[in-house]
Amino acid sequence: MKLAIRHSCADFDSYRAARVKSLFNCEDAAAFHLDADLPIEDEAWSIGVIVGPSGSGKSSLGTALWGDDALWRPRWPANAPIIDAIDPAGDFNAATAALAAVGLGSVPAWLRPYDVLSNGERFRADLARLIAEAPLRAVVDEFSSVVDRQIARIGAMAFAKAWRRTQGQAVLLSCHHDILDWIEPDWVFDTATAQFERAAAGSRLRRRPTFDLEIAETGWEHWPAFEPHHYLKLPRMIAAKCYVGTVNGAPVAHVAFSTRPGLVEARACRLVVMPEWQGAGVGLRFLNAICERWRLGENRFGLPMPTLFHTSHPGLCEALRRDQRWTQVSAALFGDNKQRSIESMRLASQRGRMAVTGAGFGGHFRAVQGFRYIGREIGACA
Repeated sequence: MKLAIRHSCADFDSYRAARVKSLFNCEDAAAFHLDADLPIEDEAWSIGVIVGPSGSGKSSLGTALWGDDALWRPRWPANAPIIDAIDPAGDFNAATAALAAVGLGSVPAWLRPYDVLSNGERFRADLARLIAEAPLRAVVDEFSSVVDRQIARIGAMAFAKAWRRTQGQAVLLSCHHDILDWIEPDWVFDTATAQFERAAAGSRLRRRPTFDLEIAETGWEHWPAFEPHHYLKLPRMIAAKCYVGTVNGAPVAHVAFSTRPGLVEARACRLVVMPEWQGAGVGLRFLNAICERWRLGENRFGLPMPTLFHTSHPGLCEALRRDQRWTQVSAALFGDNKQRSIESMRLASQRGRMAVTGAGFGGHFRAVQGFRYIGREIGACA
């Protein structure tokens, strides 16, 4: 596919324009020419990237590829939450899956209009709509240009993984080279050098960077940093130990572990992944690693225990069902009687078992689903 970009405008001759031409020896500012040879006519690719500095012709090439209609410009309603705007005629679980896939796992953000989201949340919401609607061809301009670079890299990786599950072709236009390794594109065209690269069949141009997640057992001292990103506001688990995952010393993930009566089973709760790391696949690997420790008896009790985990997050539920190390054990449409829970907690406080908080569990319509970690050996045979 040979593309020839030809733009021109009036050659102004005002005093200031003439002075600029004289000072900087710039006589041909009225014309812009760019020729590109992109051998991408076949359908054996999923993601391409046009990268280069501002003003180098990326947007013009993107438009010339498949026409202006292929440019991805989602329109968001001002008076509706984003969960209602993403493929409104489609399946609810598909919409939440798209949000989770690109790392927008913050449930409160789903309930807000697009206009009040942060730049990072808007970036991921736009990608979620693209994945949910899955056009056969799409060009995304200014990809990751207005977001923090950490969010850009993880968001790019999350989008690439999710987009490759569709049947479409996407061309991403970006000023930033730092996302290329995380996207692992099938081809890249650099407008600054006019160089085209394409991966061999069955391979990728770039290798995704790796990172080490270090896990430490802690108390609740790190929870205040994670709590704003958890979708429930509840008292801390009784007699729990917490685990925090860090990358290069920066906090990334958190979960708390306690036990059920009789020390026959562990219970995990308060799983949170920081927004800038959502979509990297950190959360489930983090949880699995700690559950495996408990299954092997690597805990403060020295007792091997399976782990019970409850969540109402649709994306996490789907991930747990896909993982053979987990088995689903329950699914409740709504919670128990909240007033009865408050009374039970009040009686427990009178016996000195816990402090009075005035809080209670239940009274909601959350579809809480329960899962048990059964381990690698059992899961592998299931």
